[in-house]
Amino acid sequence: MKIIKRNGAEVVFDIEKIVMAITKANNAAEESYRMTPLQIQRIAENVKISCEEMGRSPSVEEIQDLVEKSIMAHGAFEVAKEYITYRYTRSLLRQSNTTDDRILSLIECNNEEVKQENANKNPTINAVQRDYMAGEVSKDITRRILLPADVVAAHEAGIIHFHDADYYAQHMHNCDLVNLEDMLQNGTVISGTLIEKPHSFSTACNIATQIIAQVASNQYGGQSISLTHLAPFVQVSREKIRRTVEKEMEAFHIRPDEEAVSRVVEERLRDEVRRGVQTIQYQVVTLMTTNGQAPFITVFMYLGEAKDEREKKDLAMIIEEMLRQRYEGVKNEKGVWVTPAFPKLIYVLEEDNVAEGTPYFYLTRLAAQCTAKRMVPDYISAKKMREYKLSKGETPGHGDVYTCMGCRSFLTPDRSGNGWDNVANAQNYEPGKPKYYGRFNQGVVTINLVDVALSSGRDMDKFWQIFDERLDLCYRALLCRHERLKGTLSDAAPILWQYGALARLPKGEPIDKLLYGGYSTISLGYAGLYECVKYMTGKSHTDPEAKPFALSVMQHMNDACQTWKARHNIDFSLYGTPLESTTYKFAKCLQKRFGIIPGITDKSYITNSYHVHVTEEIDAFTKLAFEAEFQQLSPGGAISYVEVPDMQNNIDAVLEVMRFIYDNIMYAELNTKSDYCQVCGYDGEISIEEEDGKLVWVCPQCGNHDQSKMNVARRTCGYIGTQFWNQGRTQEIKDRVLHL
Repeated sequence: MKIIKRNGAEVVFDIEKIVMAITKANNAAEESYRMTPLQIQRIAENVKISCEEMGRSPSVEEIQDLVEKSIMAHGAFEVAKEYITYRYTRSLLRQSNTTDDRILSLIECNNEEVKQENANKNPTINAVQRDYMAGEVSKDITRRILLPADVVAAHEAGIIHFHDADYYAQHMHNCDLVNLEDMLQNGTVISGTLIEKPHSFSTACNIATQIIAQVASNQYGGQSISLTHLAPFVQVSREKIRRTVEKEMEAFHIRPDEEAVSRVVEERLRDEVRRGVQTIQYQVVTLMTTNGQAPFITVFMYLGEAKDEREKKDLAMIIEEMLRQRYEGVKNEKGVWVTPAFPKLIYVLEEDNVAEGTPYFYLTRLAAQCTAKRMVPDYISAKKMREYKLSKGETPGHGDVYTCMGCRSFLTPDRSGNGWDNVANAQNYEPGKPKYYGRFNQGVVTINLVDVALSSGRDMDKFWQIFDERLDLCYRALLCRHERLKGTLSDAAPILWQYGALARLPKGEPIDKLLYGGYSTISLGYAGLYECVKYMTGKSHTDPEAKPFALSVMQHMNDACQTWKARHNIDFSLYGTPLESTTYKFAKCLQKRFGIIPGITDKSYITNSYHVHVTEEIDAFTKLAFEAEFQQLSPGGAISYVEVPDMQNNIDAVLEVMRFIYDNIMYAELNTKSDYCQVCGYDGEISIEEEDGKLVWVCPQCGNHDQSKMNVARRTCGYIGTQFWNQGRTQEIKDRVLHL
């Protein structure tokens, strides 16, 4: 069994250290109150058993809490007092150098918590360590100076989660939709260099990747671009290639017919599109931003965005190439094709492509093949989105279709109906048209619904009272995020605020006007709806008797967001939090506060957002239909998934799921496995096994459990992770059942 030290390092559990600590406290007490060595040994053994029952590596603080309780359970209150006094004295001494210790431990790669914090960051790399070092300083300043004490206390207790505190000290926002069209069509500036409108598709792709890297380095969340914004440059290249071909023919004194010229032009154009898409694919994977990872980028593929039929056909050509190259994958260090984490792809299911016989169904079949092999693309239903996302004056069925920001965060519909009269000074502004590209999210604070339920003791009146108190805490924490962004000058991130990614504000102008009126959003996250409902009702929220309570919880959070929105003219929106490291943190905090409660706190994770619990037996279609109702009540963002086996030889089944998504749910994905063992060449599912009280990844063919010698890709929580996960998320992955 391993334990986690205060600096994050992982070490082997040593019962003798517990015996020694209790003995010191025992010796400090008056002789008449002291325990016998046998009693001390029994306390130490009881603590060891309690740690083993956790099913994970306990922290030093958790072990010390267990020691305190065990000493008092033996009636040795004077010894307990000495032990508590010793702990308090040591904590005072540590307060001055906790941050230093954590920084030193992560530099030496001894900090297990940080190493497993982000499934797409390699903590051994200097750039990642540098980002984590800065993050530790930011978190320290945030805790001590920038946030109210009650918000900090609630965050540390796992009652709420104040996301991305490692970036809060700076004036940075969360995620956005990049206005790539404006930047490519009207020019931009990167690192003080003017970048003019590109004269070919391949150049446009190259510039796009530079924009992506710059944007990623000036924010901490995901970003999204649309392939539609690259489509006009296909025609630019077509015309350029035609001129070249005609000159070549003229030089050779050849006068071919128009059909032959067009055939040559289209062949060369296809090759350029291939190279351009390859630029995006490989540069995104190989670029490293200032936060030490590849840009968290989502690529949107929506035929309905094209301005005319020619552009739609050119867009289809780009989409086809993007899907083909993603199906192929990228080569690892051994030269084997594996699944990359980014870019995340989103494919829109629409009338023109969803059914066999429609003009672009061939793209949908290709998307299905890609999903079966590489877990992307994910799918947005144009049909359902048009029902839900209604700009000012729109009616259900005629709403807007647009991409999320990163993995799942969705902007609220344009309530101005006209792009807010171009408050961002975008040069591609179209009067009267709803605006999405160029908008962003200010940040997230998540409420732990499980803690609300457990704190109520199943008393419904008390539940709603505590719920409101916790929502008020989240509200005040979200306002801290908002206030932190207020007054930010456009000079802080020129690529974002001055040169078109989000706005074209003058130098020295604050971004404040973009924080109000709905132009940007701010998100109330939530987690653990399943466990919350299970504790309060005794049933899963999939049970017809428990479902009304689950829906009322969702509605209550939406009502709170509407109240806050009316009060401040800021678009607060409910967001299904994609817990990664936080799922483990919340689980540990719940166990510490409430102990092990079967079915509620007996896992090292809690359930993401509204999802059906990963262990619950349910078929794919029932799951998607059930979760659709909850997804609609999570307008600030959410994604549903179904867990499937290897579907590469059953593409028709994948297509059936996709058609169901189109008719029933706005945003969903299919999860499969995509692994490779570099030791023996095994190409299948790397398994998860328990070893010395810890979950480890093991090749089922050769037994290799060296993570540096295997490629594992799993859907983490809306996006693919490839750098492994903490113990909580690993257990969640291990527990997942198939839905097909």
